[in-house]
Amino acid sequence: MGKTKHTGPIKLSKKPDPSLWVSKVPFGLGKVKPHHIRDTIKVAWENKDRLPYATRILTQGVCDGCALGVQGLKDQTLTGPHLCTTRLNVLRLNTMPAINKAILHADIDELRKMNSTELRQLGRIPYPLIRKPYDQKFQRISWNEALDYIAKKMRALHPKQLSFYSTSRGITNETYYVLGKVARFLGTNNIDNASRICHSPSKTALTRSVGVGASTCNYKDWIGTEVLLFWGSVAANNQPVSTKYMYAAKKQGTKIIVINPYHEPSMDEYWIPSIGESALFGTKIADDVYQVNIGGDIAFMHGIMKHWFEMENEKPGSALDHAFIQAHVNGLDALQRKVEAHTWEQLEQSSGISKQRMIELASLLANSKSAVFVWSMGLTQHRFGTDNISQVANLALLRGFLGREHCGLMPIRGHSGVQGSGEMGADPFSLPGGSMNDEQRERVEKVWNFDIPTWQGDIVGESLEHAHLPEEHERKLKLYYMSGGNFLETMPNPDYIQSCLEQVELRVHQDIIFNTSTLVDAKEAVIVLPAMTRYEQPGGGTSTSTERMVYFSPEIKGPRIEEARSEWEVYVDVAKRVRPEAKDIIHFKDARAIREEIAKAAPNYDGIQHLNEKGDLFQWGGAWLCEDGVCPTTDGKGNLIAMDIPELRKPEGHFYVTTRRGKQFNSMIYSETDPFNNAHRDDILVSKQDADTLDIQDGENVVVYNQHGLYAGRAKFAPVKTGNLEVHWPEGNVLIPKGIYEQYAGIPEYNTAVILEKAVTYYAQKDVKYAEKRVEELEIDSH
Repeated sequence: MGKTKHTGPIKLSKKPDPSLWVSKVPFGLGKVKPHHIRDTIKVAWENKDRLPYATRILTQGVCDGCALGVQGLKDQTLTGPHLCTTRLNVLRLNTMPAINKAILHADIDELRKMNSTELRQLGRIPYPLIRKPYDQKFQRISWNEALDYIAKKMRALHPKQLSFYSTSRGITNETYYVLGKVARFLGTNNIDNASRICHSPSKTALTRSVGVGASTCNYKDWIGTEVLLFWGSVAANNQPVSTKYMYAAKKQGTKIIVINPYHEPSMDEYWIPSIGESALFGTKIADDVYQVNIGGDIAFMHGIMKHWFEMENEKPGSALDHAFIQAHVNGLDALQRKVEAHTWEQLEQSSGISKQRMIELASLLANSKSAVFVWSMGLTQHRFGTDNISQVANLALLRGFLGREHCGLMPIRGHSGVQGSGEMGADPFSLPGGSMNDEQRERVEKVWNFDIPTWQGDIVGESLEHAHLPEEHERKLKLYYMSGGNFLETMPNPDYIQSCLEQVELRVHQDIIFNTSTLVDAKEAVIVLPAMTRYEQPGGGTSTSTERMVYFSPEIKGPRIEEARSEWEVYVDVAKRVRPEAKDIIHFKDARAIREEIAKAAPNYDGIQHLNEKGDLFQWGGAWLCEDGVCPTTDGKGNLIAMDIPELRKPEGHFYVTTRRGKQFNSMIYSETDPFNNAHRDDILVSKQDADTLDIQDGENVVVYNQHGLYAGRAKFAPVKTGNLEVHWPEGNVLIPKGIYEQYAGIPEYNTAVILEKAVTYYAQKDVKYAEKRVEELEIDSH
């Protein structure tokens, strides 16, 4: 933990810099770009029925969008107002009235005709509901009836046959903490959260590399660092406020490097609406873009290090920070042997980057005194995601880019609640304040006053798959209690996921809105419980940002959904009904009492007990974790991890495909067209060079398929690395194999080999063995 404290927001220079302008044509007229003013007016119109309440949420509450941590309209990085369209799009979830009863109790087949966007727009869930397998409609039930039903079922099951899950949708630390405690109180470690399918490899890798599972630095460190490197992260799209920090960094001379298979236009040029100069003329963001193969990042980083070692052979000290390594780093020799064992030809083939380009970036970093490495799901959502992140940590450790100003490792979070989920113990591998080892378990047991199960809990993917286990199996999933989430749109192979959901005896969906998974049958019953938003939670709540700022978001006066309840309160109520004889040890008087207990159970969060008013915040761990190079590992040193280049299983002439986000928040889609590249949701991004090889025209109907599924869409020429394709998420999940999880962190694999063809060619083949034969090539190669 660091001793230096965050110094608060800094002023943004107002002096114009024409060298950063995209165009002298005002407002980017004639360019494909977001229309922020138009979008803001649209959001205001959508919230016109509750505009005063919406305004109070924006000006008083902590953002429930991405994890940049905007409190009201302010943050701790730059002075001035901060607001983005992501937050505005999510706003209506908090202001919507209840679903019309006639629609709520309509025939289930009519509801199933709607997609998740249409279901979301229906409004809030007003009261508890139940539907049994052959019921054609949801029936209203009381809270007592619903919770008694759930409790009775829990008492009848072995604890290993029930699981809990929590999404990141505006969930507070208090809710995560209580859920983690309740799960263990009920005897199960089957509890997981949304970070499993986004940043779980980041936490796992950083913990083994430098002893911490969070960002080691702040957003302020972007501003003034020599190199700001985004690896597999499209922050301009997913965390739009961050473009303001990039603008400030550019004005101080920071070089911004982007590494991604697709040359994302939003990371090239952006019109930042809250900065007059940028709103008028746009801002050039990326100084250079390296288009790496999907899955080729480890090879690329090996190439950077290979050149560093070559530089060291010629002139010791020219690339590595030897003083830092000697004092603070383990494993140099093993890493060097692994790196030097790979030839440049191997590294070029795997990464898709030429030797010369790898040397360019290696030289830039070797000659820089500071750098911040930022990454997201482009690195994590792989079957080797943990190794990807440890390789980034290797780069930082070799150069000493850790534990000081303008340096650090930052897994940038896409959701406001998700950083706190594992830190609060809503995770099968962790408890509040640490892992699930014996020492941590004994420590938390003293706070909780009951025994914590010792067996390893299931990750979300395993929980779902265990619904298909034989009836008598002790881990067969029979009750799944989900706070938000829609596995049909977030997990690979949605058809298989639906079959899993249907095999569960009792499913509980605690949420604010319907989605497509809510409407799937269960063997015994589906119970739907109406939840409050973070702004409705009595006593307020806290959330943790990417940079470890813990913000207090107060309860905000406004209209309420009559029967909606605080999520943490519902968990406690269920637990008390399951184990009434021990109800006193699971009781919380109010949200403040939860924060007081968090401070005891999670030592890093000592300070959260003092957050009770609007504007309250603190940063756990100080400004920089691993300050001065001292890591919270057993010996105080960071660990270099030597690893091989992963095998990319793609036959010659086939493609590797990955998924990208468009105009959406998580799986919630807000537009059928991407404002940055004009791509439609069913467009398949392909390089013109690859398309020409296959005689495919821009806009032509094409299919992408493999042994897992088929995706039909249109070819859209885009600056994608040759041999690689991009499709939108979650639509493209039909192509992703089920049951493949990263060995350390358990994240599903979201990339796969596919065949791309003209639709007319594919469908014209009378003999289905044609497609089967081509798929066999993929199957043979993947074994």
